[in-house]
Amino acid sequence: MAESVLFSVAESLLGKLASSALEEASLAYGVYDDLDQMKHTLSLIKAVLLDADQKQRHNNELREWLRQIKHVLNDAENIVDDFECEALRKHVVNTYGGFSRKVRHFFSTSNPLVYRLRMAHQLKDLIKKLDKVASDRQKFGLQINDVDTRVVHRRELTDSHVTDSEVIGRDYDKQKILKLLLKDEGEDESLSIVPIVGIRGLGKTTLAKLIFNDESIDNSFSLKIWVCVSEDFELRNLLVKILSSALNSTQEMYKNLEMQQLKNHLRNTIAGQKFLLVLDDVWNEDRVKWIELKTFIQVNGWDYKG
Repeated sequence: MAESVLFSVAESLLGKLASSALEEASLAYGVYDDLDQMKHTLSLIKAVLLDADQKQRHNNELREWLRQIKHVLNDAENIVDDFECEALRKHVVNTYGGFSRKVRHFFSTSNPLVYRLRMAHQLKDLIKKLDKVASDRQKFGLQINDVDTRVVHRRELTDSHVTDSEVIGRDYDKQKILKLLLKDEGEDESLSIVPIVGIRGLGKTTLAKLIFNDESIDNSFSLKIWVCVSEDFELRNLLVKILSSALNSTQEMYKNLEMQQLKNHLRNTIAGQKFLLVLDDVWNEDRVKWIELKTFIQVNGWDYKG
């Protein structure tokens, strides 16, 4: 049986709501009970969505009910994503704020009190809508089929290619980051770091691909480097990956080189060029390792964006 799209959306939302980061933020903003109620009601709706998806073709009223759920889930996604971004903003500013003024600019501070009031109001409106559609489910005699199809797996290695099917509603984010990357700051700052952060599945890699392949990036940077870091943030291996991508060669060519040789190769490859380095799938927050990497790539005469 084909899985209901709405079921997948509801399942994704419940996964986000169950994350420790979101729960911690909900306590800080005083909306924990609202989110907990939202999870409960959403679970009731999700439990019958697979059966509803099968029966809708023969029931116009059921189809209309599913359309209402689609709109409510869309509102829920917007609110949860907004709240998740606010939680991440605080984490990113605290963790990476010392690296670059652009980091602090991109995650600009919002008024906590105003945000709390706005979020509480939006959640209460959303819960009313969820309660209404959850109550209506009872008149359709739907069977409960609440299987959990989420699968935890290791992230596959990525490259910079992106297909049209991956690109949905990312233009605003893309343009905002492009503006940061293409802004000319003259002598003030030759090293710029722009993080794209979030939990797995939010589309960070797709957004990075869109930016990496944009024509304005091609026109602005003489060299583009894409590296999938994954869980391996060992500096030597990372330099091998950067060299391999920059020179479009195999990693085997550099694996036997000493650290100083790698550094010299990297310096010769990138010296004098304006280049964009994308480090995809990074989950390491060890500040010492980041500073060490920054030391390797921040050399006089290099114009770098990452």
